[in-house]
Amino acid sequence: MEKSKILYAEDDQTIAFLIQDSLENHYDIHHYADGKSALEAFGNHDFDICLLDIMMPGIDGFELAEHIRNADSEIPIIFISAKSLKEDRIKGLRLGADDYLVKPFSIEELILKIEIFLKRSKKAQPASPDYRVGNFSFDPQNYTLKDQLGKMVSLTQRESELLSFFIKNKNTVLKRQEILKAIWGDDDYFMGRSLDVFISRLRKIFSFDENIRIENIHGIGFRFSER
Repeated sequence: MEKSKILYAEDDQTIAFLIQDSLENHYDIHHYADGKSALEAFGNHDFDICLLDIMMPGIDGFELAEHIRNADSEIPIIFISAKSLKEDRIKGLRLGADDYLVKPFSIEELILKIEIFLKRSKKAQPASPDYRVGNFSFDPQNYTLKDQLGKMVSLTQRESELLSFFIKNKNTVLKRQEILKAIWGDDDYFMGRSLDVFISRLRKIFSFDENIRIENIHGIGFRFSER
């Protein structure tokens, strides 16, 4: 299962190391030592939640939160700061933060807060849409393909994830290692054999649809194309 992705902005390297070390087994955490680099990263990547210190050089946590909230009204934001005055907490919440933890705090409390807001965020997300794939309708949430006659084909979770990855990278040559790391998180031999099995099954499903092709690119990987 893919880990939730955290944007973590903190200029104190010692605190940053401790929090990263405590959270990296649970989450995909990305640390930035100042507000400017964190803001640039936010604009270039998709994160599930933001943990922001306040006292940082250049762009401080308050300004960073304001930029993030203007760009995304839904992503959870948690301030983690040594600033304990009521006025600071109120300012953070008025800027759109979901919570405010005062240092020092326990890692258990931080993880609990993160989980609460991640669950709320996922519940608020709309159901994933169906996709048209050639003559099929693909429902990635329920792992099904339906043809024009209404016949339903059930996919495994991995097959559904693989097809979703192909659709997102349509008409692009994908390296085997890139696919394996995106779907399985690793690229060892046995996972490679599983990939070949799933691709063979997808080819069989789409064999009667001339609009869909999954090509072998010798020595490199695969290309999913749709007319």
